[in-house]
Amino acid sequence: MKKTILTTCVAFFFLAAMAQENPYIVKTSGAKKHAQSGIAEGLNLAAQEQETATDFISQNFKFYSLCDWQEGMKFMVMPEKYDLVVKTFTDAATGKDVSSMPLKYKIMIYKGHHESADGRSRIDFYCQDNGRNYYYEIPGGSFEDHCYKKEGVPTLAYLGDVDIAREKLMGKTLYTKTQYYRVDTEYDGDGFQNVTVDKDMEVKVTKVGVGTRSYPVKIIVEDKDGNEFYQNVAISKTNSGMRDDEFVMDEAKYLFGNSFELVDDIMSINSYNYKTYIGKIIHTKFRTKLLNESTKKIQSIPRLMEYQIEAMNPHKTDDKFTLKLKNTTLGTYFYGDFVLDAHRAENQEEYFGYIFAPGPGKKIQTSEGSRAMMRNGHVGIGFTEDEVMMAAGEPDQEIKGEAGLFTWVFNRSNNKLLYVDFDGSGVVTKTYTKDGPKKSTPTTRKGGKRTTSKSGSSWKNGKGTPL
Repeated sequence: MKKTILTTCVAFFFLAAMAQENPYIVKTSGAKKHAQSGIAEGLNLAAQEQETATDFISQNFKFYSLCDWQEGMKFMVMPEKYDLVVKTFTDAATGKDVSSMPLKYKIMIYKGHHESADGRSRIDFYCQDNGRNYYYEIPGGSFEDHCYKKEGVPTLAYLGDVDIAREKLMGKTLYTKTQYYRVDTEYDGDGFQNVTVDKDMEVKVTKVGVGTRSYPVKIIVEDKDGNEFYQNVAISKTNSGMRDDEFVMDEAKYLFGNSFELVDDIMSINSYNYKTYIGKIIHTKFRTKLLNESTKKIQSIPRLMEYQIEAMNPHKTDDKFTLKLKNTTLGTYFYGDFVLDAHRAENQEEYFGYIFAPGPGKKIQTSEGSRAMMRNGHVGIGFTEDEVMMAAGEPDQEIKGEAGLFTWVFNRSNNKLLYVDFDGSGVVTKTYTKDGPKKSTPTTRKGGKRTTSKSGSSWKNGKGTPL
């Protein structure tokens, strides 16, 4: 009994020494060299929506099914509790099964597969740390039957993802996409504690190492105050042993795109940091057109309307970004495509700086009942001019009447004309629709080209100066 305990203690001491020398084993600052054992349990979090893979992911991290493994691919033995009971590998020289404990943190190099004399399929590895050959015997069936499944080879964390992440992410700026991360509590072990941080916080990558088999890339980041925390993430999912539909609920945050957002990838189209604009209050300097999320229609937006910037999503194929705005009075969302660089705009209405200015716009007083109608683009009796503009935008035509009466006319997308009658004090007294004029086929002069922008000025030199 004493000999067994002594042997176990020596094994743990040996593994701790290996971990200190292994460049793939990284820890957050503050991890104690002699902390009490024990691993904190993960939080039961609500599922987070998985983001579509960005260019950074698709261009740098290829998924390799076991069928596509190539000789020379590197993996690290990262056994979990179950793997310490069930022996995964067999020593090719002796034919004896080997415990995962002495193999922990050792690097296995894939050497192909073969069938034994009795027809059993085996996956071959060379251990670069001890110079011995091992194999994993597939429990049942042929290699071809096994390789298309997600099981892969137990205990092995794919180091190809770790190497690429280290090359591409070290020193990079990221933004946190969840609130839940970890810090190490043991320098020589696997202990950690959960920490909560602000979402969308700017952090810098300080270390990249190996995590677990399912989440092989351990990314350690530092906030502006010097606090380090980490997340083990799956990127290519090579040999993760998990199906795509298993990355849900608490597991969802361990996908790279659900834990971090790469600034360089956001800015891949141009050098602007869109993050600095999010949450800012702006107003329209000139009339523009935006898509109303509630009505699903393009709406003419008047001057001095106030919005909060919700998102600026750059396009993959051009210099534009899709701007998402929230009307600060109605709470309605609007969308439009713009550019931040005037030199890249085809006309001045595409240039963000031409249409919008920082700061509050015109304050409009309205009732809750009126706001409900305006959110759906409806104009009601008793509306003021400002309320009509918020609901329907600027009019396309104004008809003056007697005794201060006037009518606004709006061109609707269904070839209908909306008429809004006002009394002398600027309050709506009546609304009605009529059929619009029949559309005629436009003619183009031979050799001619239309260059007039929406505001009536030709804008062709691309420098923000009307010609």
